[in-house]
Formats: sequence, structure tokens, C-alpha cells
Amino acid sequence: MKNLLIGLFSLTLMVSCKQNQENVTDTNIALNTRTSKDLHLDASKGAINTAHSPHVKLKSLNIGDCQWTDGFWADKFKVAEEVMVPYMGKVLKGDTGHALNNFKIAAGLKEGKHQGMNWHDGDFYKWMEAATYVYAINKDEKILEELDRHIETIGKSQQKNGYLQTQTQLKNIEPFSERKYHEMYNSGHLYIAACIYYRVTGKTNFLDIAIKHADNLYSIFQPQPKELSRFGFNQVQIMGLVELYRTTKDKKYLELAEIFINMRGKSKVEPHSTVRYQHVGDMTQERTPLRESDEAVGHAVLALYYYAGAADVYAETGEKALIDALDKIWGNIVDKKMFVTGACGQKHDGGSSNRDFVHEAFTIDYEMHNAHAYNETCANLCNAMFNYRMLGVKGESKHADIMELVLYNSALSGISLKGDTYFYTNPLRRTAGHKMGITDYPDRTPYIPCFCCPPNLVRTIVKSSAWAYSLAENGLAVNLYGGNKLDTKLVDGSNIKLRQETNYPWEGDIKITIDECKAEAFDMILRIPDWAASYKLKVNGNPVNTNSKPGTFAVINRAWKKGDVISLNLPMDVKLLEGNPLIEEVRNQAAIKRGPVVYCLESPDLPIGASILDAYLPVDSKLTPTYKSDILGGVTTISGNVKLRKQSKEGMYRELKSLKWENYNAQFVPYFAWSNRGEAEMSVWLPLILN
Repeated sequence: MKNLLIGLFSLTLMVSCKQNQENVTDTNIALNTRTSKDLHLDASKGAINTAHSPHVKLKSLNIGDCQWTDGFWADKFKVAEEVMVPYMGKVLKGDTGHALNNFKIAAGLKEGKHQGMNWHDGDFYKWMEAATYVYAINKDEKILEELDRHIETIGKSQQKNGYLQTQTQLKNIEPFSERKYHEMYNSGHLYIAACIYYRVTGKTNFLDIAIKHADNLYSIFQPQPKELSRFGFNQVQIMGLVELYRTTKDKKYLELAEIFINMRGKSKVEPHSTVRYQHVGDMTQERTPLRESDEAVGHAVLALYYYAGAADVYAETGEKALIDALDKIWGNIVDKKMFVTGACGQKHDGGSSNRDFVHEAFTIDYEMHNAHAYNETCANLCNAMFNYRMLGVKGESKHADIMELVLYNSALSGISLKGDTYFYTNPLRRTAGHKMGITDYPDRTPYIPCFCCPPNLVRTIVKSSAWAYSLAENGLAVNLYGGNKLDTKLVDGSNIKLRQETNYPWEGDIKITIDECKAEAFDMILRIPDWAASYKLKVNGNPVNTNSKPGTFAVINRAWKKGDVISLNLPMDVKLLEGNPLIEEVRNQAAIKRGPVVYCLESPDLPIGASILDAYLPVDSKLTPTYKSDILGGVTTISGNVKLRKQSKEGMYRELKSLKWENYNAQFVPYFAWSNRGEAEMSVWLPLILN
């Protein structure tokens, strides 16, 4: 009887959802034929466009105003331009990735069936976004011509009422019948990619598809029907809707973004026909309303996209309850749930503080297993996205510190140095014979069936120059260091041009030369990283005392002129880090960090036959950094004495006796570069020998 009642309820709900969809389809076709011509478009070109956001202290640069010129990030951009984006496009446009095929089939241009995950449309949109960023720098018209062809195909795939989702369309699945189909995720990436394409090219062909789609989404969800009240899930649509609002100035998109935030935490935490039984409660951030939250919970990617979207909404509304909650959540992540590499997502499967089942997720405070850390590449990237938005609204350098930590460590570990193989998970220890999950691999792989991470990472690399600077009320903030050139306008419309020269992160000397600026005094605001024990700041060779501490911005206000040179020296000392004693997994262990880069010990740097589990680090070991151009594409390695223990690894427990040690001068390499010399063991944390 119970099963019969559940079945009747599900059938009733499906009928209700279908009727609702049919009603909005019939009554809103006229509404959904709007195009960009019917709206007043904003010509600002930020990667996230906060040029006119009223509650943002550090505003976005236009895409392309900053370009990497030499050094670390210039090299990464070159690999992205020449290998990452073309290779990924080949995969997604071919029969392996099948993403473009899905659109062609939905458009009636090809026979076949849908292949790929439920979020595969979004993966293709992310790749298109990445290609657009590359075009913004190199102006290769072939990129634009190809993207326009894909946009035409996507437009033909779209239904008359604006709905667009290849897997539901091709499988005859009722729209918005179950949130597992990731319609919100795909919608958000469509809106973002379309806005970026318009900002870079000035063309509205992609934007018109997004507007039509978002109008349909508004017509369905703005009335807030009860049967769709739990339809949040992977909430990229919040960020996408805010970007669409910023682009079109149509306030209904901002209204809908806030509705999706307000929906969370209102419904009973129980199975439902639109909700998979294991995806309830903290798993999907639906147990507690966001404004009442004080910790990061559940699936780490879902959570961080959600928090980033909420930060975008705050940037437009200034609602204190939102930013207060986000501050608490940020503190919980950084102080109790984030790995030393900036990675997030403690476990593949676990429990929340409310004892909900969670997957690929934030779990309880200080639960930080190294070998089983999930740390999905997307989650790590989302941590940087969230912090970039928090940097804007708060204006505090601690958020740029986290961006930097992620970019140099847990982001880049997701892709090979060559740019054509990937990791989905990013553990902090890997041993031989470790049992792999379905998204975990012993070495990077050229294709992951769950392909969300690779295009997410590549689009982040190619837009990273847009994160390097922000516009302050009367000046310029330097968020990231690297060889680059900047040609932009300050908030007051005055021109500023400068060059940054540095071999960061391998060296700590940074030189910024002003090439053009206004005559009136303005602020140059330089981030002093939280890892810097001290720093030296000079203008034209003369010391400047700003009384700024590491972990804050140093502000220099003066009338600048062409040829002025700012010099910043950050000592790149090698440091041993220990974890909070409540992190049981790293008690009596240490990690090595130099500047923003976290290091690891990898088995290619140990004697043949030695295991990573044999290595112990004497606390007084002399650790020496050396730049080596012939290893891992050119990196600074760290050498130092470790002790290798001769030990049996058999049995669960054994008597401790007759310790035997062998001294060995080991080489430590940047964590992001591990597993580029074949399948290997690796560990970030090593047990300490205290005397």
C-alpha cells in the first residue's frame, strides 16, 4: 500500500509538472522571442562584469586588458592556446567526447543518440568560453568562425519556447522532472559563455539564445511552484543569471537568481520525485537556508558554485545577511575544511555535521585524510572563483591569497604539463596499489567520461590574466604577480598602462613600471601575501613604509608619472608547515612550502624500490631551493636530507623494534607537477623525526 501511494504521488507530481511546463510553453512563446535588440546591453567586458555593481570594492578588468607576457603564466597560456584548447575541442567535437554531436542530433543535422553525462552540454559551453578567452588575446579569426558555426548549431537545437538541454530532448525526458539532469548547471554555463562571447566579440548571436532560454526559465520558476521548490542542485544558473542581468540590465534575471537562493532550506528534507533519495539535506545544501548557514556542507562543487552565485547576488543587492553568512562559510572552509593546497572536498563519501550522507563533499571539521582526499579539480577551481568574488565585494587580500594558493597548486595538478591529460581527483598522498574510485586514476588520462573538470580548468587558465588586477575607487589593486602588461582605464575613465616583470613564483623580486597614467594622485595597491614573513617595497629605489602586514594590501598614494618603478621583494624562504593538532591525519607530519608553491616527495626522486611510506623528514634537515630548467618544464626544486626506514609493511600491527635508517638526499618537486614522469607514488605530508 505504501509503495502504491508513493507511486500515485509521483504520477500526480509528474502530471502537474507537465501541465505547468505546457502552460508556460503556450503562454510565453511571445515573451521568449525577445532578443538582445529589445534590451539595453552593457558594453563592459569583465570576465565577471562588476563595472557597475554597487556593492563591489574592487571591480573587474575588461577581458584582454591584461596579458601575460613572460614567465610562469605566459608559458601556461601558450600551452593552453596551442594544446589545451585545441586538443579539448577535438575531443568534444569528435566521437569520444560527443558533445557537439549531441547538439547536431538535437538540431536535426545528424542521426544518433545522446552520449555523455547529464552535464555534458555545460562542458561544451565551458570549452567555448575558454576558446573565446584565447580569441580575446590572439585575435585569431579562425576561432571566431568556428565558434559561430557551433552557435548556429546550438541555436537550431533550441526549442521554440527557449528550452535547451540535449539529453532530455533526445531521450524524451520531461523538462524539469528530476534535478539529476543538471538543467540548472547547463543553463548557467550557457549564460556565462554567451555573455563572455558578447563581451569579447560584440556579437549577439549566442546571447540571443541565452536570453530566450533564461526567459523560459523565469516563466517557469518565478511563480515558485511547489513541485519545483527543491530544484536547485548544481546551481551554476545563479552566477549565470547575474551575469545575464549585468549584460542586459533586465532585473528579472537578478530576481530569479535570488529566488533560487531563497528556495534552499524551505522544503522538508525527504525523498521526492524530483530528488534522488541520496541527494537530500546537506548533500545539496538544502537543509539550512543560506542566510542561517555557518559552515560549508555537502558536495563541494555544488556548494562552492552556490556560494559564488550568492556573492554575485550580494554584489548587486548589498544584503547584509547574505555577506554575513558567506563570511562565516568562508572562515569554516579556510580554517577547518581546506587542504594545504587550497583544495576542497574532503571525501568521496562521508557524513555531514548533521549526519546526512554526502558525496564528493565537505564533511566534518578537520577530517582531512591525505590518501583518500577527493579534492575534485572543479571544487578547487570553484574555491578560487568564490574567493575572486569575495575579493571584489570585501576588498580584502586574504581572498586573493586563496586564489593564488589554488592556482599554483590544486588547480594545475589537474592537468599535465603538456596540457592533454587530466586528473579528476587530487589527493595529497598516493601509494602503489591504492584502490581507485571510478573518477580516480593512477596517472593522468586523456579523457574522463565525467568531463566537467578539464574545460573548467582550461577556461580558468586562459582567463587568469583578468584576475591579476582589480580597479579600486581611485586606483589599481595588484592581485596576482607574473610577467604581464596592462592597458586599461581606471574607474574615473583615465588611462593607465604598466608592465610587470618578475620570475615569480620561483623568485620574489617584482618590478612594476608605469608607462602611462593620469597626473592626479591615485592608489597603487599591492598584495602582500600571507605567506611572506617580511617584504621590501620601494618606489624609484626609495624605501616605502606603508605599515602593511603580510596578508593585507599595501597602499601607495601619490602623483605617479611615466617611468615610475615600484619594486617589491618577497623573501622566498622554504618553510615547514604543520597542521592544526585536531587534524588527526597530519599529526607529527610536515609539508614543505616555498612562496605560494606547495611541494611533494615523489617516487622518481627516491631510490629504486623505496616507497613513499619509507620516507621521514628530520625537522632540522637543511632544505635548499634550486631552479632547474631541465626538469618538469623548468621549476624550482628543493633538496634536503630524508631518512628512509627499512620496515616491514605486513600485518595490521607489529612490535616496534630495531629501527633502521638510511640517509638520502631527496628532491622535492612542486605538487602541481607530480605524475609528469610516469605513474608514481607521492606525498605532500611526511612524518617528522624530531631529533
